[in-house]
Amino acid sequence: MREFGAPVREGKAPGMSITPEALEPEFTLTTAATRLDFLSRRDSGASALNVVHDDDADHWNAMKGTDTSLDTYEALELLALGEVIARKAHDAQLIGTRAALRGGATWDQIAEALGVTPAAAYDAFNESVARQLDDEAAAAARELAGSRPR
Repeated sequence: MREFGAPVREGKAPGMSITPEALEPEFTLTTAATRLDFLSRRDSGASALNVVHDDDADHWNAMKGTDTSLDTYEALELLALGEVIARKAHDAQLIGTRAALRGGATWDQIAEALGVTPAAAYDAFNESVARQLDDEAAAAARELAGSRPR
């Protein structure tokens, strides 16, 4: 076995910029979750260092049963993808809440689906409305939401 070389600067390889802002436009929620799942399953966490095995590389069985770990780039990508997914899922709450309200759901039902209180669900909805919608769409969403539950 031989070890990969360490990055030039600790914690950052040359030319590498893995941030949620860099990845977010490149991934849909589905593709981000798929990539995160792939990276998560690939990392066994069994070794402190990323290593290359000198087995017969031409045969797929060479990897069978071999512990793998992510390199620095992949580990940073895994972290950033987690944040991308959280942001996209949070943004999707606005879509889901508006659809639920149009369908006649109460704030109690919406809150139960989100695992929060009705007042917290209402407040989160209004924060998302202010952040994501233009003035006209925001006014319509606020009208749809009605008054704040107690």
